[in-house]
Amino acid sequence: MNPRRGFRTLAVLGIGMGIGVAGARVALGHPDAGAAIEPVLAEKLANVPGSSLSALVVTYAPGGKSPVHHHAGSVFAYVLSGAIRSQSAATGPARVYETGEAFFEPVGSAHLVSENASDREPAKLLAVFVAEDGATLTTFEK
Repeated sequence: MNPRRGFRTLAVLGIGMGIGVAGARVALGHPDAGAAIEPVLAEKLANVPGSSLSALVVTYAPGGKSPVHHHAGSVFAYVLSGAIRSQSAATGPARVYETGEAFFEPVGSAHLVSENASDREPAKLLAVFVAEDGATLTTFEK
C-alpha cells in the first residue's frame, strides 16, 4: 500500500478523533473547526531516541478556524497558500502570515489563534512537529 494513500484513508476514517501516525497521535479536528488535516510524513528520529517528526498539511476553508489548543513538542509551520492568522502564548500578539512565511511554536505554549485570514479564499499550511513518540500532537481545550 502506498503510505501517502494510507494516511489519507486514516484521515478520512479518523475525523473528529485521534489516530496513530508513526508513534504519535493526531487530533484530526474539532467538529466546528473549518479545517481539514492530511498527515504526509511521520518518522521516528534515530538521533533523538524517543522522539518523532510528523508533518501535516492543514487546510482552512474560507473563514475557517481552530479553537484554542496545545501541541505536543515543538511545531514549525510554513504557509503554503493564502494567509493564516496565528497567535501562540509564547509569540506575542496575533499576526497574519502570508504564503511563503513561517512561524514557530515552542513546546508548552497554547495556540490561542489559528485561522484563515480570509473569508473568501482557502488557506493551507504545513505543520512539522517534533514530539515524544506516542504523543497526541494536538489537544483542543474544552
